[in-house]
Amino acid sequence: MIRLAGVTLPKGKRIEIGLTYIYGIGRSLSRKILQELNINMDSRVEELSEIDVNRLRDRIAKIPVEGDLKRKVQGDIKRLVDIGTYRGFRHRRGLPVRGQRTRKNARTRKGKKKTVAGKKMVTK
Repeated sequence: MIRLAGVTLPKGKRIEIGLTYIYGIGRSLSRKILQELNINMDSRVEELSEIDVNRLRDRIAKIPVEGDLKRKVQGDIKRLVDIGTYRGFRHRRGLPVRGQRTRKNARTRKGKKKTVAGKKMVTK
């Protein structure tokens, strides 16, 4: 069981994929880190030696991941909201921020669909 940056990496996965379980590390950054440290990308998480794990731990400590990165992102959003930018306004309202349309397909930000009653038919 290997813990890096407060995250337990899955044993059976390749180390390239296992590193992506850490918030802030994707596939490309994972590959870059492993190439810098000369660690085989195809090796499994449980196959890593203690030396490799310590080298990985030291390298990952140099980049913002997990809590630090989440705090930074939230701070950036809060700054946009506080200074009253258009993007901050969209964040405050829970609407899409990057120019996506809202008429048809913004359910992920706007929430569950709310049906509005149509016109009532007049009966004689």
